[in-house]
Amino acid sequence: MPPLLVWSVRMFWVYVLENSRGKFYVGQTEDLDERLKDHNRTDCFEGHFTRKNGPWRLVWSEEHNTRSSAVRRERQIKRMKSANWIRRKLLAVNPDGSGL
Repeated sequence: MPPLLVWSVRMFWVYVLENSRGKFYVGQTEDLDERLKDHNRTDCFEGHFTRKNGPWRLVWSEEHNTRSSAVRRERQIKRMKSANWIRRKLLAVNPDGSGL
């Protein structure tokens, strides 16, 4: 009997984090839970915007089938350079946090 082929579906995420001062951070990752933990680490602060400005909470995320698609979307959001745009266009869609 031939061996079973196991297909692993990799999903990628674009996400927005917000800190207690209302600042946002936009990123992309393959593992959303681990990435959030990494951003909130307190054992090392040097050179990491999120570690120096946390704690962070996930306020928005979007699933993508490929990393290239996630990177394109991340860049699109970052080009807006506006917390107001994030609040109006991304967070207003699900203001209660549903769909995360």
